[in-house]
Amino acid sequence: MRRYGLYDATRGLTTMVAVGAAGVLLWVATLVGVQGVTRFWESMAIVAAAGLVLALSQVIGGWTKGGRTRISPTTFLLAFLPTLVCVGWILMATQPGSGWHEGRIVSWSHSLGIMGLVHSLGLWHGVLAFGFGLVLGLTFDTVPVEEPVPVEEPVPVAEPVVERTPATATPVRDDETLVADRRGPKWRRRPAAEDDADEPVTAEREAAYTAEPKTVTVGPRSTTTTDVEE
Repeated sequence: MRRYGLYDATRGLTTMVAVGAAGVLLWVATLVGVQGVTRFWESMAIVAAAGLVLALSQVIGGWTKGGRTRISPTTFLLAFLPTLVCVGWILMATQPGSGWHEGRIVSWSHSLGIMGLVHSLGLWHGVLAFGFGLVLGLTFDTVPVEEPVPVEEPVPVAEPVVERTPATATPVRDDETLVADRRGPKWRRRPAAEDDADEPVTAEREAAYTAEPKTVTVGPRSTTTTDVEE
């Protein structure tokens, strides 16, 4: 009761006011009367307005729920348009005198075999007009206001840290080298260079060049017998 107290009070108040306004409109329609084609259609329009006021009172009462007013296109097509055709057909066929297209509608009704039904329903002109206005008011409705949905920002995903081993940490072999490609680092044998065949000869030359020269110790020249005799 606490939750819907304001809504129930507002809806009851608007319904009461609408009922009073509809009653006043019906009383005005009786003053206009149905004598003659013009007065007949004026009275039917006033009675239809009474039904419209009664239906709109429920839409006005729905404003307290925070809704917004809209026209339902499906209700308009499936409910109001058929009601407009049926009520308009009956009122035009049963209007007093020879009113607007009255003879044509009567002729079509006889051809379709529905003149008896049209004549029976035509005795309730006021009810048909009131229902027409009521259905017109029911095409309006209140719907809750759509609140904007907050858009969540994507959370950045941290890239995984890949520990890379420096190239100097891996011992380098004499005849192989570490090559990195799409499949990862792998050891591969280095291609033989032209200078590799000359490496032993070059090494010997460098050793011979850098080596100290060999020295031979020579003693004093010995005196022979031939020298003495001379």
